[in-house]
Amino acid sequence: MAAAFVVCSAVAGHAQKINGAGATFPYPIYSKWFSEYSAQHPGVQINYQPIGSGGGIRQVTSGTVDFGASDGPMSDEQLKASKVKIVHIPTVLGAVVPIYNLPGVNAELKFAPDVLADIYLGKINNWSDARIAKDNPGVKLPNTDIIVAHRSDGSGTTYIFTDYLSKVSTDWKNSVGRNTAVAWPKGIGGKGNEGVAGLVRQMPGAIGYVELIYALQNKIPFGYVKNAAGNWVKASIEGVTEAAASVKQMPADYRVSITNAPGKNAYPIASFTWLLIPNPAPNAENGKVIKDFLNWMLDHGQSETSSLYYAPLPENVKQKVKATVSQLK
Repeated sequence: MAAAFVVCSAVAGHAQKINGAGATFPYPIYSKWFSEYSAQHPGVQINYQPIGSGGGIRQVTSGTVDFGASDGPMSDEQLKASKVKIVHIPTVLGAVVPIYNLPGVNAELKFAPDVLADIYLGKINNWSDARIAKDNPGVKLPNTDIIVAHRSDGSGTTYIFTDYLSKVSTDWKNSVGRNTAVAWPKGIGGKGNEGVAGLVRQMPGAIGYVELIYALQNKIPFGYVKNAAGNWVKASIEGVTEAAASVKQMPADYRVSITNAPGKNAYPIASFTWLLIPNPAPNAENGKVIKDFLNWMLDHGQSETSSLYYAPLPENVKQKVKATVSQLK
C-alpha cells in the first residue's frame, strides 16, 4: 500500500527527483539499483553523483542532497555537527585491492601488510626491494621505481585502506592514521576509484588501491594480501563475506570496521558501505520514496550484488536493517 501510494503520487504530479551524492566505491551497484528502481517506479528519478565519501558527507550534513553515501562511517564529531540527524544504512560489502602495473611480470604478486604500509610510507621505493622479493619467490621483479597512486578527494576507499594500514602498521597509525583524507607521505592523486585506476593503468611501475570491480573492469592486475590468520588471500565475495561474519554483535548505528578481520580465508581490506539518510527527511515526500527504495534494495537488490563483485549483507544484518528502515520518518 505504502509503495503504491509513493508511485501513484509521483505519477499523478510531476516527476519526483531524489538527489544523492557520495562514495565511488559502491557506484557500480548503486547505478544499477537506482536505474532499475526508477524503471519499476515511473515518475521517480534518483540522481546520484559519485563525488567521493567526503563530498557525500558534506552535502548530506549541509542539507543539499536527499541522501549521502560513504564507505567510512561518519565520526561522532561529524554527526554532532550535522544540521540533520543522520542514520547509517549498510547496503553491501566490498573489497579494496592493491593494483599494480609491472610490464613483463605476469605472476600475481603477494603483498604483506607491513610491505604495503611501507610502500605508502615511502620506505620501500623499488619493485626489486628484498622485502617484496621475499614474499614473491621465483618472480623476476624489475629494478623499477615504485610510483604510488592514491586518492586526491575525500574518499571512503581511502578510509578503508588507511583503517587497514593503521591496524597492521604502528608507524602508519602514528604518522598518518586513518581518515577519508590524509597527508600522504608520497605519491600522486587521482579523483575517484576511476581516477586511481586510470593513473595505475597509464604508468608502468605504479601501485594503487581501488574497489575490486574497478580492477576487474579495467583489467588491472591486483595482488594477494596476507590476512590476520597468516594466509595469502585474493579478494573475493567469499573472503569479504567471511570478514563480515567476524562481527558477532552489530552495533545499533551500524558503524563498524571489518578490516584485518580474523578468519582463515577472510579478506583483510573489506568493508561495509553505507547510505547516509537524514531522519526525519527534510522533504517528506522524498523521504517516503527513499524509505521505499531501501526496502526494495533489501528485498530485491541484494540478489544482484554478486554480479558486480560485491557481497550481499549477511541475513542477520539485513533483518536488523529492515527494522531500522521501518522506523525512519
